[in-house]
Amino acid sequence: MQPVLIAPAPLAGIKASFLDVLRAGGFEPVYPAKQAQLTEAELLEALRGIPAVIAGSEPYTAAVIAAHPQLRVIARAGVGYDAVDVAAATAHGVAVTIAPGTNQDAVAEHTFALILGLAKNLPSQHNALKAGRWERRANLPVRGRTLGIVGLGRIGKAVALRAKAFAMPLLAYEPYPDHSFVAEHGIRLVSLETLLAESDFVSLHVPLTPESRYLINRRTLGLMKPTAFLVNTARGGLVNEADLLQALQAGWIAGAALDVFEEEPPPADHPLLALENVLVTPHAAGVDLQSRDEMAHSAASAIVALSRGQWPAEQIVNPEVRPHFRWSIS
Repeated sequence: MQPVLIAPAPLAGIKASFLDVLRAGGFEPVYPAKQAQLTEAELLEALRGIPAVIAGSEPYTAAVIAAHPQLRVIARAGVGYDAVDVAAATAHGVAVTIAPGTNQDAVAEHTFALILGLAKNLPSQHNALKAGRWERRANLPVRGRTLGIVGLGRIGKAVALRAKAFAMPLLAYEPYPDHSFVAEHGIRLVSLETLLAESDFVSLHVPLTPESRYLINRRTLGLMKPTAFLVNTARGGLVNEADLLQALQAGWIAGAALDVFEEEPPPADHPLLALENVLVTPHAAGVDLQSRDEMAHSAASAIVALSRGQWPAEQIVNPEVRPHFRWSIS
């Protein structure tokens, strides 16, 4: 049996189908000693002798990849792969895979939990009542409020479907739209600037790339309504946190909900965590019980397929590695 590192902390100690897939394929799961997100130094140690890993958000840097020539597959239990140096992986013959179609509904549900939490002022009401204060105040409706969706891929579409059920008018910024979906669901495609200016809630659903880093910054925050809210369940690097802090403190926007941060976990004294108009969760949007198991199953299946000489093309991030991909390192 070959070892496979199970790096994501949510997969530790559970019994799920991904374990059966791995063992049937000739692999034995191994777990890091630390059941939390691994640092680069910890990952360097944990990958010793490991040919494949089911990966979370830990950093697969060029240094990590170069230090482990036996590594053949980095299989993300998710759909983002910004924590992986894909160029370095390709140069070293390492296939990088994702788990498409597994977590869009989980992220969409969490996104709406955050939208509702902001609109209904749930954290403040919860904390006040637990402290013995009966503070009945009117809160915001979401019906009739415009939702601007930045990125209309699988997750953005899942958010749009839920927004329709809440009777929210929909705007979307998407350079490569699915026009049939847009037409069927009455979504208005607009520029990013128009979306920011007209939306009551702005929800981010784009990947983190060099082009999208700090998409939300001092200039773009300045385009939003002072009554609007920002929701980020995508990647922390999409938002310039210093600019967001200023916008929230100065009242440029009404509030924000953040599931992701530039540094994860953020430091305990991060100033955004101290603001009453910020709702936060620990990068949990994509990991409910169902999506957790489906993402892990998908990642395990990709590892087994590649070990057998198959090529799961829909999951491969770096198809250019194929000509020099070999499972054996002998």
